[in-house]
Amino acid sequence: MTQSVGAYHSITADKQFQYLETLRTKARHDEAQAISNARRQEREKWQGVAEENERLRQELAELRANQK
Repeated sequence: MTQSVGAYHSITADKQFQYLETLRTKARHDEAQAISNARRQEREKWQGVAEENERLRQELAELRANQK
């Protein structure tokens, strides 16, 4: 067990390992950010569609009311 812990510490102290771990962390963050942005854009898109539908419903109701 002590050897395993020592090996782990020697690997994690290595500059190349630290660099690769930094890249992995950045990649995970970038992926999460991209997913979050895509979801936000999709919500905004559908919010716009819902607002347009509501506007059209109101316009149709006004037209029907004016025909009477």
